[in-house]
Amino acid sequence: MKVIAPRLPTRVSLGSRTFTSGLPDDILAEQIRRLEVFAAVGACVWAFGLLMDGVIFPRTVGVMVSRTTLLIEVFAALASLAIFLHVHHTKRAPQTGGLAFMLLNALGIALINTWARNPTREAMGHLSWMTFVILASSAIMPSTPRKTLVASLVAASLEPLGVWIAHLRGVAVPGIAETLALTMPNYVSAIVATVPSQVFQGLGRRLREAQELGSYQLVELLGHGGMGEVWRAQHRWLARHAAVKVIRPEVLGAGANADVKLTLRRFEREAQATASLTSPHSIRLFDFGTTDEGSFYYVMELLKGRNLESLVYEFGPLPVERAVYLLRQVCHSLAEAHASGLVHRDIKPANIYVCRMGLDYDFVKVLDFGLVKVRHGDPMDTVVTSNHTTTGTPAYMAPETIVGGVDVDRRADVYSIGCVAYYLLTGQLVFPAGTPMQALVDHVHTPPVPPSERTEMPIPQLIDELVLACLEKSPDRRPQNAEELLRRLNGCSVCVDWTTAMAERWWKTHLPELSGPVPTMDIGSPSAALAATV
Repeated sequence: MKVIAPRLPTRVSLGSRTFTSGLPDDILAEQIRRLEVFAAVGACVWAFGLLMDGVIFPRTVGVMVSRTTLLIEVFAALASLAIFLHVHHTKRAPQTGGLAFMLLNALGIALINTWARNPTREAMGHLSWMTFVILASSAIMPSTPRKTLVASLVAASLEPLGVWIAHLRGVAVPGIAETLALTMPNYVSAIVATVPSQVFQGLGRRLREAQELGSYQLVELLGHGGMGEVWRAQHRWLARHAAVKVIRPEVLGAGANADVKLTLRRFEREAQATASLTSPHSIRLFDFGTTDEGSFYYVMELLKGRNLESLVYEFGPLPVERAVYLLRQVCHSLAEAHASGLVHRDIKPANIYVCRMGLDYDFVKVLDFGLVKVRHGDPMDTVVTSNHTTTGTPAYMAPETIVGGVDVDRRADVYSIGCVAYYLLTGQLVFPAGTPMQALVDHVHTPPVPPSERTEMPIPQLIDELVLACLEKSPDRRPQNAEELLRRLNGCSVCVDWTTAMAERWWKTHLPELSGPVPTMDIGSPSAALAATV
């Protein structure tokens, strides 16, 4: 579980806190449970070895095992049992308890192989149980890489040390070079054992950074892509669930270190502008911030439903009345954004979420306002990133965004809405090119085919014309903003309205897992869970 806290809008130093362990408390607590299980398994294995060596082998094949071996097995089994009982009843263990238990088992194996038995070339010519103990311990009870390496090297050296002691006792043993060669797998496993600890330490570092930020617990990774990661999160005190999106700084135009501060200020201004949107069809922004490493994050409302891309992919093109119903809500969100001087710049089906909202079905939320641009002065001022790069998705980008050198304003969003409408009605892209570069070229030069010619579903001529109007190459020939497009969609009387009852019936038929009773939360418990998808 990972924790991230929203702070408005200051940067948080992640290096001020001193940690007593290379792993955070959550992982250490899990290691205590693992140590309990591992100690129980160890006690059973040593007891089984004692049963075989002390009872089964003497009575079945006549092989007598030395008393020293039996005593070592008794001691190891009792020590493992004692560790299990201690951890089980106290739920406490030293931070190095796993390494200590590994060394205890390694010592038992080394004593049996080099003290209770003569360490001859033939006896040492097979793979020792020491390699299993080292590798299993590092995977089940990882510590920091340095501690793991030191402890594993000590464990691997116990057998060569035992051979040397046997030599001092007058036992015929292999030479130094041969002993090292025979025990080389132990040292190889000691080096390999640091890999799990490095993985866990990286996870621990991320957990500590999140915990240092404080209020949201990241419960589940919902997805990741070119911009960053999206997590399902839970507020620690308000019993409120949210989605936290972590964005890499280069996505927002931060290249060199000198750009980070400028990008941070722009990010803060744009996030504040996004948070001011009040349309019910715009994603609600609870909080935002940035880490000391320069990653940005949004804390947004958690939605229950599907984005339009996955919806069309799974269920096919939408009836025209449903597509118009959804597009009206998209325009409602963007009309307010445009009136507030914001241009979204990345309108696409994946950024439009259709969800169950309370008792309402087919309720649209426009996502990813994190890439909006704030226009100042003239409403038609150019909107570009700080380093003059182009931002967007090739299949939904307006020609002027692709070409550059001209004003890019809210009419670019209108073009993208036209591309979304085309996809909803036909299940296909406007220009289904094989490569992103060809798609960009087609958006600039190729006239689109009317959507009615790309599907067998009936599309009224008025809808055909409206979609093609949004896809005009010249911004001046399109609807000039989302509000104008919304008025034209509201005036479409050629198709039957999509009703709430129709939407509810569709959801209960096709997505019954998302259309049941709204789950309740125990607001007195900060760990209350909510089944949701994003």
